[in-house]
Amino acid sequence: MERAAMAELLGWKNKRNRKPLIIEGARQVGKTWLMKEFGRLHYQNTVYINFDSDLSIRELFDSDMNVNRIITGLELFSGKKIDAEKTLIIFDEIQEVPSALSSLKYFYENNPEYNVVCAGSLLGIALHSGTSFPVGKVDFIKLYPLSFSEFLYASGNDRYADLLAGNDFQMINTFR
Repeated sequence: MERAAMAELLGWKNKRNRKPLIIEGARQVGKTWLMKEFGRLHYQNTVYINFDSDLSIRELFDSDMNVNRIITGLELFSGKKIDAEKTLIIFDEIQEVPSALSSLKYFYENNPEYNVVCAGSLLGIALHSGTSFPVGKVDFIKLYPLSFSEFLYASGNDRYADLLAGNDFQMINTFR
């Protein structure tokens, strides 16, 4: 399946002054799938952390915000070596660990070479009082439910999707 947001993620990856990325979107629109698929297609390695289910990793963000220490902890937790250029680090459900959200500031300021993408409920992020939100230190993209064109492509109806994209309304009316 191809999502239009994949092109946005690729643009983010190739950006010169890349910041950690937060994918915004309602529940069940495909944020987790998109991040994992992006990692699979465009990186040699992916480290996936789900803060909702991987409870033991939360403590890694409780002490200081030393990115090198965090990376070492992520490597130990995942059993994978993290290469800054070849590894996508995914933080899913980041709203569950406000200190992990705060760490994004330090990834950007001290170690921007790491590719970090996150997803979570921004309402949940906003409700954590006393948490430092990394304003200006992260990029955002919005993910919506599948568009009709994405649905057509995903269901193997590429010709109809192409017809819609071409705006040939006379032909479209023929098949309504």
